[in-house]
Amino acid sequence: MDGGEEVQVEAAPYCCSTCDGGEVAGRRLARRNRKSRSLSTSSAGSSSEYRRTQSLHGPSPVTTFGPKACMLQNPHAVMHIQDPASQRLTWNKPPKSVLVIKKIRDASLLEPFKELCTFLTEVKNLIVYVEKKVLEDPAISGDENFGAITKKFCTFREDLDDISNRVDFIICLGGDGTLLYASSLFQESVPPVMAFHLGSLGFLTPFKFDTYKSQVTQIIEGNAAIVLRSRLKVRVLKENWEKKARVDEKGIILTNGDIESSRKAVQYQVLNEVVVDRGPSSYLSNVDLFLDGHLITTVQGDGVIVSTPTGSTAYAVAAGASMIHPNVPAIMITPICPHSLSFRPIVVPAGVELKIMLSRDARNTAWVSFDGRKRQEICHGDSITITTSCFPVPSICFRDPVNDWFESLAQCLHWNVRKKQNYLSSEDEEF
Repeated sequence: MDGGEEVQVEAAPYCCSTCDGGEVAGRRLARRNRKSRSLSTSSAGSSSEYRRTQSLHGPSPVTTFGPKACMLQNPHAVMHIQDPASQRLTWNKPPKSVLVIKKIRDASLLEPFKELCTFLTEVKNLIVYVEKKVLEDPAISGDENFGAITKKFCTFREDLDDISNRVDFIICLGGDGTLLYASSLFQESVPPVMAFHLGSLGFLTPFKFDTYKSQVTQIIEGNAAIVLRSRLKVRVLKENWEKKARVDEKGIILTNGDIESSRKAVQYQVLNEVVVDRGPSSYLSNVDLFLDGHLITTVQGDGVIVSTPTGSTAYAVAAGASMIHPNVPAIMITPICPHSLSFRPIVVPAGVELKIMLSRDARNTAWVSFDGRKRQEICHGDSITITTSCFPVPSICFRDPVNDWFESLAQCLHWNVRKKQNYLSSEDEEF
């Protein structure tokens, strides 16, 4: 992307200091570090305005350890690193189409929806995609003045029509749920998403609708910062047990024959979290949690939440987890009301593979949902495999990824809000 600093790290021709490569590489690294420190110090001192002088990424680790040890080099490994603070939106070609997602059955969004669609169609000459059930609203279908605009729309139906290669960018009108819904429509690459705060919470919707014309124009021109919100790739493997039917001499079907199994796999892309809970049962949920094929614990409680950093400020934070910035590559595991005083939420690297299965001695089945949707029952033999997806959601920022996140913490969650402590004077200290 334009505007980003990209550092390409290739494998060195030497593996360690014994091959005459470690010492030379060490001196080069030291000179580079001294140079970067001096540059950052001078820039900070010469400007009175605060300006970030280092990347949001941690420093690249040194791969030589002591005089003789080093990390085994992979000659085919090339690592691309880009500072999240420098991630900017750019277009290979001017955008021609836009998907407008509106919260269903919300009368307060009718006028903003009509106004925005008219602007996109008549002024910006864009092809507007709208879900078919949105136009079935009597308040829209019965508006004769708006009818001329709707005739220019392209419509689609969820789970039936594929629009993944037709939409250039997305505009959401509503709350955080509209962004989650937009993510669910794209199981692979997701177009950039611009979310307007017209709902209740609005943690993921940084834009205000008052100045939508200038803001949409900036996006079309490619003048915006983006934050890549990682998603979870979830694979649900179901073990469907069926009994072989056999017919007796009288033509009566018997169901006590042999049992055969068939495996059915379904895949989802999840932006917030995967929730496994006990469902309607009054018993504890009893599920095994595997990490890279190894059993790490058995969850006994109301359930477990596996979330992305974006989802850390949703259900997970209500269950006691920490809040993680979307740029941090991680997966969070948070128990729901665990029957254990020592089961605390944990954070694992984004590259691991998690698997959740019903324990053998579980008294009841479990239930799973994905971003609050597609809820289904998990039985013995079923498995849920979770990894970090390679298809993030490029969410357009109002200012930048850091300021937008802290603004949402303050405005939506009232993070660390309390009454200020009174100043204590010297006279008061004597008492």
